[in-house]
Amino acid sequence: MTGSTAASFTADDYRARMERAARTAAEAGLAGLLVAPGPDLVWLTGYTPPAVTERLTLLVLATGQDPVLVVPALEAPDAHRAAGAAALTLRDWTDGKDPYAATAALLGAPGRFGISDNAWALHLLALQQAMPGSSYASLTDALPMLRAVKDAAELDLMAAAGAAADATFEEIRTVPFAGRPESEVAADLDRLLRRHGHEQVDFTIVASGPNGANPHHEAGDRVIARGDMVVLDFGGLRDGYGSDTSRTVHVGEPTDEERRVHDIVREAQEAGFRAVRPGAACQDVDRAAREVIAAAGYGEYFIHRTGHGIGVTTHEPPYMIEGEERPLVPGMCFSVEPGIYLPGRFGVRIEDIVTVTEGGGRRLNTTARELVIVE
Repeated sequence: MTGSTAASFTADDYRARMERAARTAAEAGLAGLLVAPGPDLVWLTGYTPPAVTERLTLLVLATGQDPVLVVPALEAPDAHRAAGAAALTLRDWTDGKDPYAATAALLGAPGRFGISDNAWALHLLALQQAMPGSSYASLTDALPMLRAVKDAAELDLMAAAGAAADATFEEIRTVPFAGRPESEVAADLDRLLRRHGHEQVDFTIVASGPNGANPHHEAGDRVIARGDMVVLDFGGLRDGYGSDTSRTVHVGEPTDEERRVHDIVREAQEAGFRAVRPGAACQDVDRAAREVIAAAGYGEYFIHRTGHGIGVTTHEPPYMIEGEERPLVPGMCFSVEPGIYLPGRFGVRIEDIVTVTEGGGRRLNTTARELVIVE
């Protein structure tokens, strides 16, 4: 049931992305962009190298010139088959040659360049030596919104990933929880995500009882018991686009306090969602959710931001956090995931992926946000 983003986008789509990236870089005062293997390269060209090695692979987007992909000669056949190959020039190099001098020649005069966050220091230092006087800025700092606004085709893929995660939750709520270690339920989540089309599973958090007070708890050998609250947070990539959802379930009947805390988080999640609209600041989403939890007396137990962007990676800009005044724009996709974490006792988190629309927001996760009872 897995697929390929290459089948979803044409060379013209990739050409438009590279043109927009180069234009945005120029508007930000950069002389160009240097994109190493990773999510940015996939998004811009459709190309994933067969292996990430010490050999330089780099997309060069310099002002006033056509895109050039510098690749090792032994990987050039794979690069030629990439969905976006027709929209760029391939420049291969053979072992024994200096790829950094060749790249520097493409860049022209020294300047300030944006470079992928995951570029190897080995390559960056060699480029600095080949181009004295140049400086570099990470793409997250220089162009944080490069991939933030999704087009219609991307939104369709995001919605499909969200639906697959929802289908996974609908199945996981029917499996036995009591008497099984967290790791077994996490393995079920991994299996179900893949069954529903995910080619990559990034996380399967199963945090039972007191472990639920750790937002990033890794599923372990604790045996889930009746009376446990269990935080489930899972996602990954389906056809190259991300899913990420959280629901909190209870094994058997919850206490009144557990229901009350869950209801507060559900109300906070709804408030965060209702704050989504074009022109609102990212921090407004965080404030709306946080206000509900603080008013209920649990403010000190909401210990993380309300959300993060998602796309070809499961965590990327923009971030729903105090101090982020960047406005929301139709096509942005991000999580809304408030939580309350009571140390030594239990935790609750409810998370949907939301996309900004012209009229407000649209949830890409639609499973019940009420407290689900499992066995």
